[in-house]
Amino acid sequence: MQHTSSLGALRVLLRERELDGIIVPRADAHQSEYCAPHDNKLEFISGFTGSAGLALVLADRALLFVDGRYQVQARHQVNLAEFEIHHLHDEPLHLWLRDNLPAGKRIAFEPLLMVNSQYESLRTSGCDLVAVDDDPLDTIWPDRPAAPCGEIIAMPDEISGESAASKRERIAQGLSTTGADYLALTQPDNIAWLLNVRGADIPMSPVPHSFALLSADGDIEWFVAEDKLRKLNKAWLNGITIRPMSEFLARCQQVATGKRILIDADSAPVAVRFAVEQGGGSVLWAPDPVTLIKANKNDTELAGYRDSHIEDGVAWVNFLAWLTREVPRREAAGNPVTELEAQEKQLSFRQQGSTFTEQSFSTISAAGSNAAMCHYHSSPETNFALTAAQFYLNDSGGQYINGTTDATRTLSFGELDATRRLHYTAVLKGFLALISLQFPQGTQGHQLDAFARRPLWELGLDYDHGTGHGVGHRLMIHENPHRMAKKVNPWPMLPGNIITIEPGYYQADSHGIRIENQVEVIASQTGFCKFSSLTLIPIDLSAVNVDLLSPQDIAWLDDYHRQVRETLSPRVNEEARQWLDAATLPVSQLRKQ
Repeated sequence: MQHTSSLGALRVLLRERELDGIIVPRADAHQSEYCAPHDNKLEFISGFTGSAGLALVLADRALLFVDGRYQVQARHQVNLAEFEIHHLHDEPLHLWLRDNLPAGKRIAFEPLLMVNSQYESLRTSGCDLVAVDDDPLDTIWPDRPAAPCGEIIAMPDEISGESAASKRERIAQGLSTTGADYLALTQPDNIAWLLNVRGADIPMSPVPHSFALLSADGDIEWFVAEDKLRKLNKAWLNGITIRPMSEFLARCQQVATGKRILIDADSAPVAVRFAVEQGGGSVLWAPDPVTLIKANKNDTELAGYRDSHIEDGVAWVNFLAWLTREVPRREAAGNPVTELEAQEKQLSFRQQGSTFTEQSFSTISAAGSNAAMCHYHSSPETNFALTAAQFYLNDSGGQYINGTTDATRTLSFGELDATRRLHYTAVLKGFLALISLQFPQGTQGHQLDAFARRPLWELGLDYDHGTGHGVGHRLMIHENPHRMAKKVNPWPMLPGNIITIEPGYYQADSHGIRIENQVEVIASQTGFCKFSSLTLIPIDLSAVNVDLLSPQDIAWLDDYHRQVRETLSPRVNEEARQWLDAATLPVSQLRKQ
């Protein structure tokens, strides 16, 4: 395996530098959820392909820390003779170091790949943290992919709803209020939103890798490769100073003298802090103000979300009609539909849409026990068949010129056993409890999370992932700051926020279930909010114990399915229209069947 020799080479490097260990995160200099191949050092070292985690490589041990989504996947992908698997949150790295290594051990890290909050926690471990300013893995990675250089395009005002100049002015005024002289911008989606551009450095993440410095008087310096700017009209760059990315840290140090630089402790590399302090400046630790302003969508953005979800719903319905027909027919013929075939067919339906640009993330197309890995991705080696005896889970989305979509449906094609039906019903009831909820304006995500979990908790069950995440406007599929999860999330939910609702349940080596809609937070009664569904896809009720649904559950389902049918029926193909009519029947008629 590739990572066997990689580990050996890395340990040689540690000995040469008189280091006891090195931290290899799943991160780039922007803390991107999805790394470019050039930056995915964790996969190179371990073979793990998930979107979150880190490795600690010591002279005689190697540890991989991943969160609950990836506990099963990591054990499938990693050589367990080489790597121990640990939980990223239940057993964080700084506590493991404190409890397992003698004080003073020299542990290396790259300041561009670690945020300040993680750095500060690791300083409590008793280890001697050694910053390495070069790229140590580059010397042991001979066939390393090239750094990405995707072209940048404009996001017109008629789609974004506000000019870039207006956005810069708003943010700059906020900086003046806080007493900051500069804002150091390191998150690609924040920079893309602020400058009204989109990029192509990472598939399905339409943002350019870059950095920026915004001054309190509104001047902005953009640190980006000029080769990426060929498609941008020069007039678009008026008022923007372009500099190479490699100059960002030196420029932070240069402008810092006697100034206060606002840095986000949870997203900016600690290297920025080091540069500011070396330049004689002071750091104002605060959340990047762009993050929250970006999450409060304007009317033009909201209209784009609604339109893109109609187009996405058409693709979903055409796909589900095909799937419902083909799965039993092909299984009976001995030539079953497979996970990979299903996801390719679904993509072909999306590509028929006039505003579709690409997928918003890699499709999770998971049959049977594969769905127990909640972030599973099919491959030729794991490509299960879709059968009547098992659930099929599909979690997918699209990037459209005016919005981003994300939805999950779990489907059954035949009679399932009582346990699977009970689990599916509990997940559905949790979904319904949350999506139909009215809550005080300003409620925080963690205060709502338990509504979705209660039906599972009553069965002694739970799921090890969040219940909802923000979604960008033709930006990142997971957008900060809003989350619904057990972990405290201090950001208030207000009208104009976009978030998902996606409870699930996963039984290892058996089945996985998730139901997900993307929703808009809207005003309700005075002082209260509720969720309005953007997702327009029928919910499979064939595996539901209907008798366990409350009158409120049934009323919501009937109203939602009526909306889906009326919106999509004129737009789907003829065969899909017939399927849609049957899939959106009132629950009372399902009881009679």
